[in-house]
Amino acid sequence: MQQTDEPRTETRSAVRFDHVYKAFVARSGGSEPVLALQDVTFDAQPGEFISLVGPSGCGKSTCLNLIAGLSGPSDGAVSHHGSPVRGVNTSVGYITQDDNLLPWRSLRGNVELGMELRGVERRERRERAQEFIELVGLSGFEDHYPHELSGGMRKRAGIIRTLVYDSSVVLMDEPFGPLDAQTRVILQAELLKLWERSRPTVLFVTHDLVEAIALSDRILVFTTNPGTIKRDYRVELPRPRDPFRIHETPGFSELHDALWDDIRAEIEKSRERGSS
Repeated sequence: MQQTDEPRTETRSAVRFDHVYKAFVARSGGSEPVLALQDVTFDAQPGEFISLVGPSGCGKSTCLNLIAGLSGPSDGAVSHHGSPVRGVNTSVGYITQDDNLLPWRSLRGNVELGMELRGVERRERRERAQEFIELVGLSGFEDHYPHELSGGMRKRAGIIRTLVYDSSVVLMDEPFGPLDAQTRVILQAELLKLWERSRPTVLFVTHDLVEAIALSDRILVFTTNPGTIKRDYRVELPRPRDPFRIHETPGFSELHDALWDDIRAEIEKSRERGSS
Protein backbone atom coordinates (compact mmCIF):
# COMPACT_ATOMS: atom_id res chain seq x y z
CA MET A 1 0.00 0.00 0.00
CA GLN A 2 1.27 3.43 -0.93
CA GLN A 3 -0.29 6.59 0.42
CA THR A 4 0.19 10.03 -1.07
CA ASP A 5 -1.13 13.32 0.23
CA GLU A 6 -0.36 15.29 -2.94
CA PRO A 7 -2.22 14.73 -6.23
CA ARG A 8 -0.19 13.45 -9.15
CA THR A 9 0.67 15.81 -11.99
CA GLU A 10 0.94 13.71 -15.17
CA THR A 11 0.16 15.79 -18.21
CA ARG A 12 -2.11 13.48 -20.23
CA SER A 13 -5.07 13.16 -17.88
CA ALA A 14 -8.39 11.64 -18.88
CA VAL A 15 -10.02 13.78 -16.19
CA ARG A 16 -8.58 16.62 -14.15
CA PHE A 17 -9.91 18.75 -11.32
CA ASP A 18 -7.87 21.90 -10.73
CA HIS A 19 -8.68 23.68 -7.44
CA VAL A 20 -12.40 23.10 -7.87
CA TYR A 21 -15.01 24.68 -5.61
CA LYS A 22 -18.74 24.05 -5.88
CA ALA A 23 -21.41 25.95 -3.99
CA PHE A 24 -25.17 25.45 -4.15
CA VAL A 25 -27.80 28.10 -3.53
CA ALA A 26 -31.27 27.12 -2.31
CA ARG A 27 -33.93 27.62 -4.97
CA SER A 28 -36.09 29.48 -2.50
CA GLY A 29 -33.34 32.08 -2.09
CA GLY A 30 -32.57 34.06 1.04
CA SER A 31 -30.07 31.58 2.47
CA GLU A 32 -26.29 31.47 2.30
CA PRO A 33 -24.74 29.27 -0.41
CA VAL A 34 -23.77 25.79 0.76
CA LEU A 35 -20.21 24.81 -0.13
CA ALA A 36 -20.15 21.19 -1.36
CA LEU A 37 -16.58 21.01 -2.68
CA GLN A 38 -13.56 22.96 -1.52
CA ASP A 39 -10.26 23.16 -3.39
CA VAL A 40 -10.48 19.70 -4.97
CA THR A 41 -7.50 18.83 -7.15
CA PHE A 42 -6.84 15.42 -8.67
CA ASP A 43 -6.29 13.76 -12.01
CA ALA A 44 -7.28 10.42 -13.48
CA GLN A 45 -5.00 8.86 -16.06
CA PRO A 46 -6.31 6.89 -19.07
CA GLY A 47 -7.26 3.39 -17.96
CA GLU A 48 -7.27 4.10 -14.21
CA PHE A 49 -10.05 2.81 -11.98
CA ILE A 50 -10.52 5.32 -9.17
CA SER A 51 -12.99 5.05 -6.30
CA LEU A 52 -14.27 8.06 -4.38
CA VAL A 53 -15.14 7.31 -0.75
CA GLY A 54 -16.08 9.43 2.24
CA PRO A 55 -18.96 10.41 4.53
CA SER A 56 -22.41 11.02 3.08
CA GLY A 57 -22.80 14.51 1.67
CA CYS A 58 -19.09 15.09 1.09
CA GLY A 59 -19.47 15.89 -2.63
CA LYS A 60 -18.51 12.59 -4.30
CA SER A 61 -21.54 12.54 -6.60
CA THR A 62 -21.08 16.26 -7.25
CA CYS A 63 -17.67 15.44 -8.72
CA LEU A 64 -19.26 13.03 -11.20
CA ASN A 65 -21.89 15.59 -12.16
CA LEU A 66 -19.17 18.16 -12.86
CA ILE A 67 -17.35 15.73 -15.18
CA ALA A 68 -20.64 14.94 -16.92
CA GLY A 69 -21.30 18.65 -17.34
CA LEU A 70 -24.61 18.45 -15.49
CA SER A 71 -23.43 21.43 -13.44
CA GLY A 72 -20.40 23.69 -13.52
CA PRO A 73 -17.80 24.54 -10.88
CA SER A 74 -18.19 27.71 -8.86
CA ASP A 75 -14.43 28.18 -9.13
CA GLY A 76 -11.54 26.19 -10.57
CA ALA A 77 -11.58 24.02 -13.68
CA VAL A 78 -12.73 20.53 -14.69
CA SER A 79 -11.25 19.07 -17.87
CA HIS A 80 -11.85 15.95 -19.93
CA HIS A 81 -8.88 14.81 -22.03
CA GLY A 82 -7.39 18.28 -21.76
CA SER A 83 -10.51 20.23 -22.78
CA PRO A 84 -12.60 22.21 -20.28
CA VAL A 85 -16.01 20.72 -19.58
CA ARG A 86 -18.57 23.29 -20.66
CA GLY A 87 -22.12 22.03 -20.85
CA VAL A 88 -23.35 18.44 -20.99
CA ASN A 89 -20.46 16.07 -21.74
CA THR A 90 -21.86 13.41 -24.07
CA SER A 91 -18.44 11.77 -24.40
CA VAL A 92 -18.61 10.13 -20.99
CA GLY A 93 -20.73 7.21 -19.85
CA TYR A 94 -22.74 7.61 -16.63
CA ILE A 95 -24.15 4.72 -14.59
CA THR A 96 -26.30 5.61 -11.58
CA GLN A 97 -27.95 3.61 -8.80
CA ASP A 98 -31.05 3.24 -10.96
CA ASP A 99 -30.73 1.06 -14.04
CA ASN A 100 -32.74 3.61 -16.10
CA LEU A 101 -33.79 0.98 -18.61
CA LEU A 102 -36.59 1.98 -20.97
CA PRO A 103 -39.58 -0.21 -20.05
CA TRP A 104 -40.89 -0.34 -23.63
CA ARG A 105 -37.61 -1.71 -25.04
CA SER A 106 -36.35 -5.27 -24.73
CA LEU A 107 -33.04 -6.12 -23.08
CA ARG A 108 -31.38 -6.12 -26.50
CA GLY A 109 -33.07 -2.86 -27.45
CA ASN A 110 -31.85 -1.19 -24.26
CA VAL A 111 -28.27 -2.39 -24.73
CA GLU A 112 -28.29 -1.13 -28.32
CA LEU A 113 -29.74 2.27 -27.41
CA GLY A 114 -26.51 4.25 -27.07
CA MET A 115 -25.09 2.87 -30.29
CA GLU A 116 -28.38 3.57 -32.07
CA LEU A 117 -28.29 7.21 -30.95
CA ARG A 118 -24.74 7.48 -32.23
CA GLY A 119 -25.76 6.17 -35.64
CA VAL A 120 -24.04 2.78 -35.49
CA GLU A 121 -25.25 0.55 -38.31
CA ARG A 122 -27.90 -1.99 -37.24
CA ARG A 123 -25.89 -5.14 -37.91
CA GLU A 124 -22.84 -3.86 -36.05
CA ARG A 125 -24.80 -2.76 -33.00
CA ARG A 126 -26.68 -6.07 -32.93
CA GLU A 127 -23.38 -8.00 -32.96
CA ARG A 128 -21.75 -5.83 -30.30
CA ALA A 129 -24.82 -5.94 -28.07
CA GLN A 130 -24.96 -9.74 -28.34
CA GLU A 131 -21.28 -10.03 -27.47
CA PHE A 132 -21.75 -8.04 -24.26
CA ILE A 133 -25.02 -9.79 -23.39
CA GLU A 134 -23.17 -13.10 -23.52
CA LEU A 135 -20.25 -11.72 -21.50
CA VAL A 136 -22.51 -11.01 -18.50
CA GLY A 137 -24.51 -14.22 -18.74
CA LEU A 138 -27.77 -12.79 -20.10
CA SER A 139 -28.05 -15.00 -23.18
CA GLY A 140 -31.61 -16.16 -23.65
CA PHE A 141 -33.07 -12.96 -22.20
CA GLU A 142 -32.50 -10.73 -25.24
CA ASP A 143 -36.22 -10.29 -25.94
CA HIS A 144 -37.32 -9.91 -22.31
CA TYR A 145 -38.48 -6.53 -21.04
CA PRO A 146 -37.14 -4.87 -17.87
CA HIS A 147 -40.12 -5.90 -15.73
CA GLU A 148 -39.35 -9.52 -16.62
CA LEU A 149 -35.76 -9.31 -15.31
CA SER A 150 -34.37 -9.51 -11.77
CA GLY A 151 -32.68 -6.51 -10.17
CA GLY A 152 -29.24 -7.96 -10.80
CA MET A 153 -30.07 -8.67 -14.43
CA ARG A 154 -31.35 -5.14 -14.96
CA LYS A 155 -28.18 -3.76 -13.39
CA ARG A 156 -26.02 -5.87 -15.74
CA ALA A 157 -28.02 -4.58 -18.68
CA GLY A 158 -27.53 -0.98 -17.55
CA ILE A 159 -23.78 -1.46 -17.21
CA ILE A 160 -23.24 -3.08 -20.61
CA ARG A 161 -25.49 -0.50 -22.27
CA THR A 162 -22.92 2.12 -21.18
CA LEU A 163 -19.76 0.08 -21.80
CA VAL A 164 -20.77 -1.33 -25.18
CA TYR A 165 -20.02 1.88 -27.08
CA ASP A 166 -16.52 2.26 -25.62
CA SER A 167 -16.63 5.58 -23.77
CA SER A 168 -13.09 6.37 -22.66
CA VAL A 169 -14.40 7.71 -19.33
CA VAL A 170 -17.17 6.00 -17.35
CA LEU A 171 -18.77 7.50 -14.23
CA MET A 172 -20.44 5.14 -11.76
CA ASP A 173 -22.44 6.47 -8.81
CA GLU A 174 -23.02 3.65 -6.31
CA PRO A 175 -24.27 1.39 -9.09
CA PHE A 176 -24.57 -1.66 -6.82
CA GLY A 177 -25.99 0.16 -3.80
CA PRO A 178 -29.58 -1.19 -3.92
CA LEU A 179 -28.51 -4.83 -4.39
CA ASP A 180 -28.04 -7.63 -1.85
CA ALA A 181 -24.50 -8.50 -0.77
CA GLN A 182 -24.21 -11.67 -2.85
CA THR A 183 -25.38 -9.99 -6.06
CA ARG A 184 -23.04 -7.06 -5.43
CA VAL A 185 -19.98 -9.31 -5.35
CA ILE A 186 -21.10 -11.16 -8.48
CA LEU A 187 -21.50 -7.85 -10.32
CA GLN A 188 -18.14 -6.57 -9.05
CA ALA A 189 -16.55 -9.59 -10.73
CA GLU A 190 -18.55 -8.95 -13.91
CA LEU A 191 -17.53 -5.28 -13.92
CA LEU A 192 -13.84 -6.13 -13.56
CA LYS A 193 -14.13 -8.57 -16.46
CA LEU A 194 -15.75 -5.91 -18.66
CA TRP A 195 -13.28 -3.20 -17.59
CA GLU A 196 -10.30 -5.41 -18.43
CA ARG A 197 -11.47 -5.64 -22.06
CA SER A 198 -10.88 -2.01 -22.99
CA ARG A 199 -9.65 -0.32 -19.78
CA PRO A 200 -11.74 2.87 -19.77
CA THR A 201 -11.04 5.41 -17.07
CA VAL A 202 -13.59 4.77 -14.32
CA LEU A 203 -14.60 7.07 -11.47
CA PHE A 204 -16.64 5.02 -9.03
CA VAL A 205 -18.52 6.39 -6.02
CA THR A 206 -19.11 3.91 -3.21
CA HIS A 207 -19.54 3.69 0.56
CA ASP A 208 -18.29 0.09 0.57
CA LEU A 209 -14.56 0.00 1.36
CA VAL A 210 -14.21 -3.67 0.41
CA GLU A 211 -15.76 -2.89 -2.96
CA ALA A 212 -13.42 0.06 -3.45
CA ILE A 213 -10.35 -2.06 -2.71
CA ALA A 214 -11.47 -4.94 -4.92
CA LEU A 215 -12.04 -2.71 -7.94
CA SER A 216 -9.65 0.20 -7.79
CA ASP A 217 -6.18 1.33 -8.76
CA ARG A 218 -6.56 4.37 -6.50
CA ILE A 219 -8.95 5.40 -3.75
CA LEU A 220 -9.60 9.07 -2.98
CA VAL A 221 -10.85 9.69 0.56
CA PHE A 222 -12.97 12.84 0.89
CA THR A 223 -13.39 14.89 4.05
CA THR A 224 -16.75 15.69 5.55
CA ASN A 225 -18.67 18.58 3.98
CA PRO A 226 -17.35 20.70 2.36
CA GLY A 227 -15.54 17.88 0.62
CA THR A 228 -11.89 18.01 -0.26
CA ILE A 229 -9.41 15.19 -0.78
CA LYS A 230 -7.97 14.03 2.52
CA ARG A 231 -5.91 11.13 1.18
CA ASP A 232 -5.00 9.49 -2.12
CA TYR A 233 -4.28 5.78 -1.73
CA ARG A 234 -2.72 3.59 -4.40
CA VAL A 235 -4.10 0.05 -4.29
CA GLU A 236 -1.12 -2.20 -4.94
CA LEU A 237 -2.96 -5.52 -4.70
CA PRO A 238 -2.17 -7.56 -7.82
CA ARG A 239 -4.56 -7.92 -10.74
CA PRO A 240 -6.57 -9.79 -11.85
CA ARG A 241 -8.56 -9.68 -8.61
CA ASP A 242 -11.23 -11.99 -7.28
CA PRO A 243 -13.84 -9.98 -5.33
CA PHE A 244 -14.99 -13.21 -3.68
CA ARG A 245 -11.55 -13.75 -2.09
CA ILE A 246 -10.20 -10.21 -1.89
CA HIS A 247 -10.09 -10.41 1.93
CA GLU A 248 -7.40 -13.09 1.66
CA THR A 249 -5.04 -10.96 -0.44
CA PRO A 250 -1.88 -9.83 1.39
CA GLY A 251 -2.12 -6.12 2.14
CA PHE A 252 -5.93 -6.02 2.13
CA SER A 253 -6.40 -5.70 5.89
CA GLU A 254 -3.83 -2.94 6.27
CA LEU A 255 -5.40 -0.87 3.50
CA HIS A 256 -8.93 -1.46 4.77
CA ASP A 257 -7.93 -0.37 8.30
CA ALA A 258 -6.21 2.77 7.03
CA LEU A 259 -9.24 3.75 4.94
CA TRP A 260 -11.62 3.13 7.81
CA ASP A 261 -9.48 5.17 10.23
CA ASP A 262 -9.60 8.12 7.81
CA ILE A 263 -13.36 7.90 7.29
CA ARG A 264 -14.15 7.29 10.96
CA ALA A 265 -12.24 10.45 11.85
CA GLU A 266 -14.35 12.42 9.35
CA ILE A 267 -17.60 10.96 10.68
CA GLU A 268 -16.62 11.88 14.23
CA LYS A 269 -15.70 15.37 13.08
CA SER A 270 -19.15 15.72 11.50
CA ARG A 271 -20.87 14.56 14.69
CA GLU A 272 -18.88 17.01 16.80
CA ARG A 273 -19.80 19.83 14.45
CA GLY A 274 -23.49 18.86 14.62
CA SER A 275 -23.53 18.82 18.43
CA SER A 276 -21.72 22.12 18.86
